[in-house]
Order: sequence, then structure tokens, then C-alpha cells
Amino acid sequence: MRAFASDNYAPILPEALEAIAAANTGHAVSYGADEWTDQLRDRAEDVFGTRDIYPVFNGTGANVVGLRAMLRPWQGVVCAETAHLNVDEGGAPEVMGAIKLLTVATPDGKLTPELVDTRVIRIGDEHSVQPGVVSVTQSTELGTLYSVDELRALADHAHAHGMLFHIDGSRLANAAASLDVSLREVVEGADVVSFGGTKIGLLAAEAVVVLHPEIAPSLLYLRKQSMQLASKMRFISAQLLALLEGDLWRRSAGHANAMAARLADGVREVVQLTQPVQANGVFAILPPGAAEELQREFKFYVWNEHTGEVRWMCSWDTTEEDVDAFVAAVKNVVGAAVQ
Repeated sequence: MRAFASDNYAPILPEALEAIAAANTGHAVSYGADEWTDQLRDRAEDVFGTRDIYPVFNGTGANVVGLRAMLRPWQGVVCAETAHLNVDEGGAPEVMGAIKLLTVATPDGKLTPELVDTRVIRIGDEHSVQPGVVSVTQSTELGTLYSVDELRALADHAHAHGMLFHIDGSRLANAAASLDVSLREVVEGADVVSFGGTKIGLLAAEAVVVLHPEIAPSLLYLRKQSMQLASKMRFISAQLLALLEGDLWRRSAGHANAMAARLADGVREVVQLTQPVQANGVFAILPPGAAEELQREFKFYVWNEHTGEVRWMCSWDTTEEDVDAFVAAVKNVVGAAVQ
């Protein structure tokens, strides 16, 4: 099966499997007191500028743990309506973290300081949830990107209003690769980052990266309390270490981005692209019946049933042949649908 439904469909990177196998020897101290996790902390200091990296099982867990550490019980999170936190976490922030999401409508999935201000209201009013964190998804759920300057402006704006700044980075590597910057540059100004590994080829390996040192001590307890503490952590840490060593993260994410650009270029003459293609996702409008016809051979998701908008995702193992075959199918089906 070749799919454009999700980068989660892709297999594990060979380097990740090799890292797991290499760690699978002898006994190692559990719960992160092992040599691989210690090496990961050293590597995180080089990559992110902090040793405070906490491996977890998945992105939902990373977000819940990180936000719990950032918030007081009476505070909420300002985020876009389309933020992953709001539309794709199954209510986990609310159920597992008792976190109020203060959503803002955006045309492209991106917050701005002006949009954040619409939620910085009733400050000091005991009857109102107080904004405590600004959270952005990078890249966004619509495949768009915040520039480094835009992230810095949001971080500065949040801090100026006494809030903290969180980056939900399930596709952070895709964003950094597209922007041609380092991971440290793309998280500059953030207090906590959810760093995603699964979507670029790891197995159940994500991390909470804490750049605000006063927050770090609580992660030990909140990670355990949130059921995200791995007993055999060496196998998670070994994968993250492999991803962050050399340029594996950039090669994996950059390839997925390039395949999305190839796909967009191939279909833009026959379909309406609804968002700029800036990472590894393509959003488009299909005529009635076209999605169902294409889905007989290719898996992908309908993003908006009312408008006919679909989402096509590319992954680290998407090939040019995969893209070209799909482009040919789109042209054939859309051409037949509009005749």
C-alpha cells in the first residue's frame, strides 16, 4: 500500500531500527538512568541549548506533560482553532490535564500577536480563565509555517503579557528543514517544545524539551503522573539520539517536504490548492466524487467534507514514482469529473 494519508503510515527509519537493536544488549538501568538517555541529554545541549529533554511515548503525551508544567490551574492556552491541540488530541488536554483551550480563528492556521490579544482579556477577573500560555503548531495543521521572526515576535509578545510560549512540534523537523535553519533557531524564544520523532521515522519516540529552567524540575513528576515515563527508556532515547546525530532529521524531513512540493507542482493545474505548500502537506479542493474515486487506489483523508478539501501528506519514504503515479491519477480522475 502506498498512501498519502499521513506521515505516520510510513515505516521506521532503518537508522532508528539499528539504534534499537544496538541498545538491545545486556542490562541497563531503567526509567532514564541509562547511558543512551544521558548521551541524549548531551546531544540536546548541542542541538537545543539545554540538557532538559524528557523522552515520552507520543506527541499527545508531550503536549499534555509540557503544558501541565507551564500552567497554573486557573490558566488556559491561547491557540489557533485549527491547532493540533484543539482538533487532533481527542480532548486529551482537557481530560488529562484539565486545560482550557482559548481558541482563535485564523485563515492559515497561524497566530499573530494581534490575534493573541483577542484572548488577553478580563485579566485579573476571578470569574474568567486567565491566559497563561501561547501555543503554536509548527508546522501548522494546514501545512503552513511560522518564520523564525514570527515565532520570536509571538514569544516576545507572550512574555510581555506574563505568559509562557509553547511550540507543538510534531513536525518541527519539517519546519526547520523547509526554513533551512537549525532546530535551535526554530525554537528560539520558546519555553517548552514538544519535539516530534514519530512522523519522521521513529517508533513511539517524542520528547518534551524544556528551555525555561525553572519549569524543568516538575517534568519528572508530571511525566510519570501522565503515564509517559518509559521503564525501558533506552530504546526511546537511542532513537532520538540517532535522529539528532548528524543530519538524519533534516534528510528525513527534507525529503518529505520535497515530495510534497513535487506533488503540488504536478496537480496545481487541475486542482485548487487551498494553502501554500511549505512543509510536507498538500491541501486541495476536489470536485464531487473525485476523492472517493481516488481513494479506491490511494489512501488519504478528506479534510473538510463540506467544501471537498482534502489533505495529502508525504513522508520520509515517499518516492518520486509514488508522487508521479498519484499525480497521474489525480489528473485522470479530476479531468473525468469536470467533463
